Amino acid sequence: MDRPDIFRAIADPTRREILALLSEGAMTVGDVADRFDMTRPAVAKHLKVLSDGGLISVEARGRERFNRLNAAPLRQVADWVSRFDAFWDDKLNKLKQEVEKEHG
Repeated sequence: MDRPDIFRAIADPTRREILALLSEGAMTVGDVADRFDMTRPAVAKHLKVLSDGGLISVEARGRERFNRLNAAPLRQVADWVSRFDAFWDDKLNKLKQEVEKEHG
């Protein structure tokens, strides 16, 4: 099986908002749809992408299906982004040095 595409899942701002909602607790498709100006099928498509990305799990309770955040894969995103910390630290230090030369 292919690795989940976490970056595709979080690329869309609506999906990021859905993840923020789910961080507050499990929700049905209807619960999520009530928070957005879109149809339930549109929300279901977003939830499918998030599920495919491994960022949510779905639990059936009777007739309802609850979507729950699975934040653990976001560590992969944080690790990837942190690679660039040194790059930005270097750029900001050089900028600081230039500003201090001009005003020093």
